Amino acid sequence: MICHSGLPHDALQRTSPFGSVYAGKKVFVTGHTGFKGSWLCEWLLLLGAKVFGYSIDCPEPSLFSQLQLHQRAHDMRGDVRDLQALREAISSVKPEFVFHLAAQSLVRQSYADPVGTFTTNVGGSVNVMEAVRMTSDKCVLIMVTSDKCYKNSESHRAYRETDPLGGYDPYSASKAAAEAAIAAYRDSFFLAGQSPERIAIASVRAGNVIGGGDWATDRIVPDCIRALQRSEPIRVRNYSSTRPWQHVLEPLSGYLLLGQKLWDIISKENIEQTGFRQLASAFNFGPMPGSARTVRDLVTEVLRYWPGKWIDQAEPTAPHEARCLDLSIDKAIHLLGWRPVWDFNRALAETVVWYRAAQSQTNNELLQLTQKQIADYTSDAAITGSGSTSKVR
Repeated sequence: MICHSGLPHDALQRTSPFGSVYAGKKVFVTGHTGFKGSWLCEWLLLLGAKVFGYSIDCPEPSLFSQLQLHQRAHDMRGDVRDLQALREAISSVKPEFVFHLAAQSLVRQSYADPVGTFTTNVGGSVNVMEAVRMTSDKCVLIMVTSDKCYKNSESHRAYRETDPLGGYDPYSASKAAAEAAIAAYRDSFFLAGQSPERIAIASVRAGNVIGGGDWATDRIVPDCIRALQRSEPIRVRNYSSTRPWQHVLEPLSGYLLLGQKLWDIISKENIEQTGFRQLASAFNFGPMPGSARTVRDLVTEVLRYWPGKWIDQAEPTAPHEARCLDLSIDKAIHLLGWRPVWDFNRALAETVVWYRAAQSQTNNELLQLTQKQIADYTSDAAITGSGSTSKVR
């Protein structure tokens, strides 16, 4: 089979650190209509997976519609807060992999709807784990939370997976609470002495993700693009805030690599000998140390590729948002052999190329561009050796 970019599926698998582990596998993706979910589904399809998406309806425009994913993946609609419906969906699919991305994902929206944020991000996560727990099939469960799950002291210190969790705003607190629930399910049901040969669970923490096709409100890159499309100045709220910006393909590659390694373990049913407890845990995915950049840096880089201007429009009465955030990725480097591939400049360049193409190109052309960016990233990862080694013993 040939994908639209002209790269054969088996060639993509050979150059991928995941090999052919996803080929022919049933993969259940919650939040598949979202920005990250759509990129993940497209990558999984290129790897030969049978993709089953589960999500509420998404606002338009959406990457999901632009990639015409409803025509190529199984498109199931439902709310993760409805346990019975979710259990029925997962039971009907019997997936080998579940990637849980469904969430209320915006900090500012969490102030407007704290109840919805907690019930979706915490209750929805519990429902996914419970639905998977009730199946009798082998399954790898990757729970996507956020880099904002840490108790942020604004100290410019890179947070490690063992650092305290917390959150000032409802969104951050909901992700910390979801991590606590994940740890409880792992310890109670999914570790050695319970049923480790059947289900492996890990949580993944990333954020500040950029890339083509994100149309959300109150996110800096989509806000930049909307202003540039209207030939208006970009209004910047917090130009000095720093974040570990990364292209969407970076954390997704980490999720896929972790899923592959966990599947290898439960397939061999040799839990104690293969580092199961080290991998069935929490992982950070972000850029290399020292790569965090300010909002001003990001906007300036966007304007290199799409000329325009920006203005300082600070909001003194705006809801609190952390000014500093950075992650340590030592664990992912040493246990998974994972490392970032595209630097800040390359990530912004690929992102703006996608958005500029979206102004005039057809959905089929955008699909080809998206697949090309995945293929280019995979090729670059093969050159850098990301995912090629693992120190788990």
